Amino acid sequence: MSEAKPAGLTARAIGVVHRLLLGLPPTRTAYTVERGLRVPTRDGAELVTDHYAPMDTAYGTVLIRTPYPRGLPESLLHGRMLAARGYHVLIQSVRGTGGSTGAFQPIAQEPADAQDVVAWLRTQPWFTGTLATLGGSYLGWTQWALLQDPPPELRAAVVLVGPHDFRRAIRGTGSLALADFLGWSSAIAAQPHGIRAVVAARRRVSTALSSRTPAGAVLGDDAPWFTEWLNHHDIDDPFWQPYNASSALRDTKIPVLLIGGWHDVFVDQTLEQYHRLREHNPDVALTVGPWTHMDTAVTAARVVDPEALAWFDQHIAGATPRRRSPVRVHVTGAGQWRSLPAWPPATTERVYGLDSTGRLTDSPGEGSVEFDYNPDDPTPSVGGRHMSAGAGRQDNQKLEQRADVVVFTSDPLPRDVEVFGAPRLRVDIGEPAPLFVRLCEVDSRGRSWNVTEAFTWFAGPGEIDLGQCAHRFRAGNRLRLQISGGAYPRYAANPEPARYSIACARAALTVPAS
Repeated sequence: MSEAKPAGLTARAIGVVHRLLLGLPPTRTAYTVERGLRVPTRDGAELVTDHYAPMDTAYGTVLIRTPYPRGLPESLLHGRMLAARGYHVLIQSVRGTGGSTGAFQPIAQEPADAQDVVAWLRTQPWFTGTLATLGGSYLGWTQWALLQDPPPELRAAVVLVGPHDFRRAIRGTGSLALADFLGWSSAIAAQPHGIRAVVAARRRVSTALSSRTPAGAVLGDDAPWFTEWLNHHDIDDPFWQPYNASSALRDTKIPVLLIGGWHDVFVDQTLEQYHRLREHNPDVALTVGPWTHMDTAVTAARVVDPEALAWFDQHIAGATPRRRSPVRVHVTGAGQWRSLPAWPPATTERVYGLDSTGRLTDSPGEGSVEFDYNPDDPTPSVGGRHMSAGAGRQDNQKLEQRADVVVFTSDPLPRDVEVFGAPRLRVDIGEPAPLFVRLCEVDSRGRSWNVTEAFTWFAGPGEIDLGQCAHRFRAGNRLRLQISGGAYPRYAANPEPARYSIACARAALTVPAS
């Protein structure tokens, strides 16, 4: 543990640049940094923690718990930024990471450790008795873990792309979210050995996925938790209960700001959190930008950091609210932000038929289409809502030329069409099988850009809800519905060959009510 030291000239200069780049309000106080505090847990583990402390009056404490390095970007974007504006900030390495002792048992370990951290906080002379939490992705999960049994000191939270139910994130589609969680597990296991080891681990995973090496053989004993995930297929298995913090959505009454991205793997959970909390909590707000999961770490900071600071200033420091509306969403395709009283806004359905000739029309769908799925050449994934490299908006033209992908395309749109909420597809595919469905926008050059999607094991007839979106389809462009039997390596490939016979029915898009 080092002694608390005031921020030096370089740190202050970087803080000025940071403020100007992100449009933050001026700093309010000098601050000190004390690294390497060791916070005890009930079973004797010690959690290494860095403390950023304002030198003048403090409004409260912001707790950030992470399995990733405590330095950049977290130290700048949140540690120094908030301390310079009157908040104690604790950036803590969770158990088994960053020098913290104990075995790393991802996700399941966080509820008990979070409570132990709060118990330690109560003994600190500088603690004002007012607590807030902040963080994204796994750091968002650590907040839901604490909110299952919220301490009385907790007054506000900012959850960024943070799932409350990792069961569904890992296995909820009926298939393992392979690329995301194999890649994440590999990187976490390599992290203690430095950045070069992490990069090398990512490369090994990429090579293994390309050659379809069995997932269990990729990591060996380096990430034992991943082997457990492979061995527990049913999300209703008691094994998965510690991965589910849904009770927090029922009981949380503190002000919560939720921030998501339309191309984020967890965006539907973020929107579910908003709806569940809003049923009983008047102090819930939602911001959804045009981001992928990885974008939210740095790219989105110009939106995320000012909103997080304003949320804490309002609910911790008692400042005048700076947020103009409960909901702010970025309308992709239009390139503009929209302020709304709630999500989604009032909508009406626009129904399209799926025709056996591959057309998306205003008439009822007729006939059927067939295609084969070959496990030796599984349908690849292109872009979309995941947290691996290449996520987000991508051109699907090459993918759509494969024989195992069918598309239904509209005529050019006579006017702009906005789609808000979750499009729905009604189909009959006969035997249960994996189904990947994607809504795209085809531009004048024939490029097919993904907008929203869903993957599920499905047996029809029935309806599939695609992920929610806020998108403007431009006049002259075309709508395209894409259907296939997989998206590898994003999802584990179906090991069995399959013959799909899809009885064409209809797709319903939700458009804003006039």
